[in-house]
Amino acid sequence: MDLQRPRRLVPGDPALIAAMAGSRVRLAGDATDMWRAWIGFNLSHSLGALLFGAAAIAWPVIAAGHALLAWLPAAVAAVYLTISLCCWFRAPNAGIAAATAAFAAAAWLA
Repeated sequence: MDLQRPRRLVPGDPALIAAMAGSRVRLAGDATDMWRAWIGFNLSHSLGALLFGAAAIAWPVIAAGHALLAWLPAAVAAVYLTISLCCWFRAPNAGIAAATAAFAAAAWLA
């Protein structure tokens, strides 16, 4: 939705949206601008987080009997937590930290 009418995860300065839309990404040549890349990065990473959550729900069945595999969701969550603490805003940190702790506790109990 922000691609058509930006209003959710957008910069506070509207001029920055225009600057991002007018700036090409060097890696892509003329294929895209920084604004479309920004939207794409957010969509792809959100989808990755949702798919990880869905896989984690099914994980006890997938990893049954494999003690090392039980730690995989905790390891992925720890990577997300590290990225969150370094790069993201504060709101996701608590939820990701709680999820990491829950995955680690579940792996420990498995």
